[in-house]
Amino acid sequence: MSKLAQHLSSHSTSMLYSPRPRIEGRITRMIGLTIEAVGIKCAVGECCYIELSAQQSVEAEVVGFSGDRIYLMPLYPIEGLQAGTRVIASSESGKVPVGMNLLGRVLNGVGKPIDGKGPLLPEAETGLAGEIINPLMREPIKQPLDVGIRTINGLLTVGRGQRMGLFAGSGVGKSVLLGMMTRFTEAEIIVVGLIGERGREVKEFIDHSLGDEGLKRSVVVASPADDSPLMRLRASQLSTRIAEYFRDQGKNVLLLMDSLTRYAQAQREIALAVGEPPATKGYPPSVFAKIPKLVERAGNGEEGGGSITAFYTVLTEGDDQQDPVADSARAILDGHVVLSRQLAEQGHYPAIDIEASISRAMPQIIDQDHLQMAMRFKQLYSKFRQNEDLINVGAYVKGSDPDTDFVIDNLPSLNAYLRQGINESFPLLQSMQQMIMVLSTPPAAEQNNQQQLHRPVTNGLQK
Repeated sequence: MSKLAQHLSSHSTSMLYSPRPRIEGRITRMIGLTIEAVGIKCAVGECCYIELSAQQSVEAEVVGFSGDRIYLMPLYPIEGLQAGTRVIASSESGKVPVGMNLLGRVLNGVGKPIDGKGPLLPEAETGLAGEIINPLMREPIKQPLDVGIRTINGLLTVGRGQRMGLFAGSGVGKSVLLGMMTRFTEAEIIVVGLIGERGREVKEFIDHSLGDEGLKRSVVVASPADDSPLMRLRASQLSTRIAEYFRDQGKNVLLLMDSLTRYAQAQREIALAVGEPPATKGYPPSVFAKIPKLVERAGNGEEGGGSITAFYTVLTEGDDQQDPVADSARAILDGHVVLSRQLAEQGHYPAIDIEASISRAMPQIIDQDHLQMAMRFKQLYSKFRQNEDLINVGAYVKGSDPDTDFVIDNLPSLNAYLRQGINESFPLLQSMQQMIMVLSTPPAAEQNNQQQLHRPVTNGLQK
């Protein structure tokens, strides 16, 4: 081989295996949560590292740009930042861990364990953004999912692949209700996203609401309120991505995200920090674009595949059901369960307001007899609520309305059906059978009926 050929051969080999050049920029400005950098070109969504010292660097994400300046937002708290600090572009693709080994573990927003049980041993790693499923290829919602909650199973039946909203103010029992679902549902895998909650509530949910039994088949992604908004946003996406992975493996997954409102607030913080103008009650337009993108990732997979049945809690600030996030979520979800503060104050748990709640997929997944009974139950209960003031002051004359008379005679049985202890489980079939008992109960048999209603089951079997 000639010297020229040898030179060209060695040069082409070095070019082929040469490492990616190190791309650096420097920080010029920091205002609030936003860091501006120049001298570096990165696409929105890519990661960079802010080099605080030779031994310490903080990961940040590109959230916007203007001309030759890029806007960064750090994932972790950052201290000691100075003008001129170096910013290094990352060649990492932002993979997240997935696999059956995640069951029983608690992760943060970037997929790192925070439960002190040692390192993860994931079966695979995947990107944070899942593949979009053609809506015409999705399997229709046609099978009910047993969640172990009598009121939901009987009156608001949920189907596999349905997306439901859990609308509630603070302190009305939504976390307890979610914990009951994780323990009593027939879903094979449970993914819980605790987004923007108080750190104390995260531990309490895992130890008390979820418990050892629920944790064994669950993956918990926790991003407390003191995390950066970017971390909270990623935790929501990671919860959904893990659920998508299990769905693609043919599993029936229950995704519980608490809460969708905190997700919207995290996006609001980011959008306002980079200069997006506020629109509805301080929420920028990007918030209402991101909520459907997150919610639409749940649901059934292709024919013969798995499913993601999702419950998204929505915080109604001041119990205002017309809150912008609540209104937007209600329009794109397949139904909603409303928790009433008035019922909670009366010691009525779960505090589900059956008049304000609805499951849009219910008519397609249950038989006509069940549907008619559920409608009859809600009509009777609504009739009582309409005449409650008259009944309480003694102004109602018995015999004026047969339905109201029936409710007055059987009100304890109706209320007993709607209540459930924290350790009680009522499967779908038993919930329907007990509803038949309530609607056909003569007043003389009222006491015996209440005893039947309070017989809980474990794993579908009566105690």
